[in-house]
Amino acid sequence: MEATNNAELTFEQAMERLESIVTRLENGDVPLETAIELFQEGMKLSQLCGGKLEQVERKIELLIESENGFQKKPFATPVNEDKGE
Repeated sequence: MEATNNAELTFEQAMERLESIVTRLENGDVPLETAIELFQEGMKLSQLCGGKLEQVERKIELLIESENGFQKKPFATPVNEDKGE
């Protein structure tokens, strides 16, 4: 799959390709030049997935309901917010 087509991939397709790249790199049986190309493609896919997740998070923030109707709230709250430590 060419890197120029990455923008057209769905999140799921990008994740599948990224998992395939990771598996190949973990096996260690690829030539150095191929490993570098795979690593670069993997980084682009990782950024693409991160961007898509941020878009979804923004959409979810806009749909969280409160007492005053629908208003924007943060998607995630810190885990240790009320511990006081």
